[in-house]
Amino acid sequence: MLFEALFFQLGYNATLVTFGATLLGVAAGVTGSFLFFRKRALVSDAISHATLPGVALAFIVMVALGFDGRSLPGLLIGSAISAAAGLFAVQWLASRTRLTEDAAIGAVLSVFFGFGIVLLTVIQTMSSGRQAGLESFLLGSTAGMLYADAILIAAGGALALLLVAIFRRPMMMVSFDPEFARASGINLDRTDLIMMGLVMGVTVIGLKIVGLILIVALLIIPPVAARFWSDRADRVVLIAGVLGGLAAWIGASASAVAPNLPTGPIIVLTAFALFAISMLFAPARGLLISAVNHRKFQRGVHIRQGLVSLAQGQPIYEPLTIRLLRTEGLARADGVPTENGIARASRVLRDEKRWETARADPALEMAAARYDGLMQIEDVLTSDQIAELDARIGGPKGLPA
Repeated sequence: MLFEALFFQLGYNATLVTFGATLLGVAAGVTGSFLFFRKRALVSDAISHATLPGVALAFIVMVALGFDGRSLPGLLIGSAISAAAGLFAVQWLASRTRLTEDAAIGAVLSVFFGFGIVLLTVIQTMSSGRQAGLESFLLGSTAGMLYADAILIAAGGALALLLVAIFRRPMMMVSFDPEFARASGINLDRTDLIMMGLVMGVTVIGLKIVGLILIVALLIIPPVAARFWSDRADRVVLIAGVLGGLAAWIGASASAVAPNLPTGPIIVLTAFALFAISMLFAPARGLLISAVNHRKFQRGVHIRQGLVSLAQGQPIYEPLTIRLLRTEGLARADGVPTENGIARASRVLRDEKRWETARADPALEMAAARYDGLMQIEDVLTSDQIAELDARIGGPKGLPA
């Protein structure tokens, strides 16, 4: 069943829901990247929690006017207005009072969410509110999603991606270097407003699928996971979109197979699994690769320092160093160097003298500071500079007897 859901074989409506969720995941990953770059991840949490009273008030208003209180467009409009009010409250408190931004976010988040819970309690006392299903906006649900709802969510995700493509350059500049962006003629306040507006839009359209409590995870986890795969901002944005789309695709497919399970938590758990995989196995920054590189570096330092000791006629007391030298065929078990070890030790000792001489030269001091114990001097200095160092050191000398 899950295989069929993943490859859109569970029927037209399930396919549409899965496609809409995937598009939302891509939009959330891409949009959340700029929040991650801007170091304003908690703002998305305040926006998401601020949507709850808007959902409840929109339901009450629509029922009072004789409309269907569960109409998704009306609920999304109410949540958007409420989210905008919450965002304005955060910015006003942070700029007009002595509260820091995180304190303002905490205040707004708790007040708006508490007000929303009170309104939901009131709705449950209404004759038309007992089967409203508004609790699905807390954790997300695709089981009762209609065709029009899925189209609305998919269109919202596509629009968010289009706006990111249009405003990508100024948002990137503001995220990394606000002062340079200002000097380049970019309006910081307007760009921040666009960025927050995109986050608010993705938050609002994601309420039905992920829920207001967990939408922040879909905005933040994919960019954090993508950071393990690349150091370039544009690639991080692209990878975050792919990871967000994967999490939503797999989560929505699982929810289609087991409709009693909440959609939002499944998507978030899938996103966390992708984060864990990235953290462990990413080729450049993954923990396993870092551990392997560290062990390789440690091994290289032991061998190099052992060769320096051999070149200076000093005894080696570290068992690991002797074992590594034996493994490389550079020394015997008693610490006596082999012919290959003698040649390698002479080269290593000469390189150490080169580095020492370079550090004492003001013209080469900055370049020599890059030496980490293993770096080859040919990778840092030119052949002319190395020849000049050799002239100062003198000719090669054999190992002490």
